[in-house]
Order: sequence, then C-alpha cells, then structure tokens
Amino acid sequence: MPEIRGELIIFLVSVTTGIMLRLAYQSMNVFRQLVEHSLFIIGIEDIIFWLGAALYVFVQIYHTSDGAIRWYFILGLVFGTVFCEAMLGRFRKR
Repeated sequence: MPEIRGELIIFLVSVTTGIMLRLAYQSMNVFRQLVEHSLFIIGIEDIIFWLGAALYVFVQIYHTSDGAIRWYFILGLVFGTVFCEAMLGRFRKR
C-alpha cells in the first residue's frame, strides 16, 4: 500500500506543477496585455519561459521519482493545466 500512496503524492505534485505552469504563462500573457511588446520580445519571453518550464518540470521529476518519467506524472501535468484552464475560463466569463 505505501507504493500506491507514494504514486498518489507524485500525481498530486504533478497536478500542482501543471497548475503552476499554466498560471505562470497566464501571468505572462496579462503582462503582455498591460505593456506593449514587439514580436521579437514576445519570442524571447516565450523561449525563456519554456526553458524555465522545462527546467522546473525536470527538477520536479528528479525530486519526486528520482528522474524516472512516470506516465502518471505526465498525466498529472496535463490534468493540472487543463483544470487550471477550465477555472480560468470560468473566471474570464465573470
């Protein structure tokens, strides 16, 4: 049983990671709406964001499952981002 509990904790960490990544990208989009950017600067911002996101996900995978990519970690990332997007969509409608 402790193995299943550990996998559940890893899944919840990955859901949280997906939510954090989506919120960070949404924050960057809000900043872009507030401050005018050229396409070149937007491209640079995106590259920096995705490099940071890749590093963050790598560190999370390394700490939670000793660097092994588990299917439920990837599923949790996707679930977290989709859940956050659904909540942001409801927030935007109001």
